[in-house]
Amino acid sequence: MVRRDALAGARERAFDNRRLPSYEAGEIAVPFVVWGTEEVIARDTFWEEHSHPTHELLWNERGASSATIGPRVWTITSTVGLWIPAGVRHCGWTPAGTWHRAAQFGVHAVPSIADRPVAVEVTPLLRLLLGRLDGEELGADERARTEAMVLDLITPARNEILLRIPESPLLAPIVSAVLEDPADTTTLAAWAARLGVSGRTVTRAFRAETGLGFSRWVATARVRHAITLLAHGEDIEEVAACVGYHSVSAFGTAFRRITGTSPGRFRAR
Repeated sequence: MVRRDALAGARERAFDNRRLPSYEAGEIAVPFVVWGTEEVIARDTFWEEHSHPTHELLWNERGASSATIGPRVWTITSTVGLWIPAGVRHCGWTPAGTWHRAAQFGVHAVPSIADRPVAVEVTPLLRLLLGRLDGEELGADERARTEAMVLDLITPARNEILLRIPESPLLAPIVSAVLEDPADTTTLAAWAARLGVSGRTVTRAFRAETGLGFSRWVATARVRHAITLLAHGEDIEEVAACVGYHSVSAFGTAFRRITGTSPGRFRAR
């Protein structure tokens, strides 16, 4: 069982590196309202930092991937997508086997649903409508009606799988250890002693940089890694142990707190 964060593990194995250009919002005029693409990713793939002249919606039919914008890392699944406004620079990581989907939205016709990247709930209906737009048989009126329904359904999600990566030197050893091994059980008190500061200092630093305390940040990092394993069909009990939980019950509680659903329901989707 792999226990390292996907990005850290990528340093130790071959992966594809893709370069895309960077554009400002609306820099290139596009002739469409919504245009979709899909790809089954053959090898682990890193997408270098880039930006689009269009708004972008990312989601997966299968598997889990991630997008990084500044210090924030979003996890993208089959049910939780990511809306990236036009012109926002981002990079991404897509593991092999992921069925990757993306839709571009012309800024001339579609206002952004937010002024910053936000998670979007990808419901079965939204998925079907986006799939319908990929068909070449749609007439102009049918396409316009389908596009209108898509735009009506795209709203920010209540839950987002977002991990903010602290950048201060004080927290760097903690961040490195947890991303390298999500099962690391070093306590706040132990980290504070190791770093020569108080536990309160560590907690304040985490809250200042991420909005979360130490325990919640670690739990979020663990759940993010767990999602990748669950998306690849790993057993829930094994995943719980892999990310540092001694019981499925404790894992389930943490998973629901962060994602809004249980590990079992997540896998069923």
